[in-house]
Amino acid sequence: MATYPITSRYHRTEQTALETADGKTKAYLRRRFVPQPETMRLMHEYTVVDGDRPDLIAARALGDPLLFWRLADANRALRPEALTEAPGRTLRITLPEGIPGP
Repeated sequence: MATYPITSRYHRTEQTALETADGKTKAYLRRRFVPQPETMRLMHEYTVVDGDRPDLIAARALGDPLLFWRLADANRALRPEALTEAPGRTLRITLPEGIPGP
């Protein structure tokens, strides 16, 4: 089965397989449970300005635009675009769950 890089939201998600009635094996990921924001160490906060996008904030704050999902997890956003719909909103920028901070 494929492994996911440490930067992927699926990195810690358990992989498993199902054997079908015709003997074929179907690989899949178990359900990913979104961590509670309180379990993630706060690095800093960011105030959304007009024109912001989750990927741009992730690029500036985390060094990679593909880490926008970490912003969503840390701020309980089901839709990443909801993070930037309201200029003036304060976003939590956190370390991933399980990574201790200073």
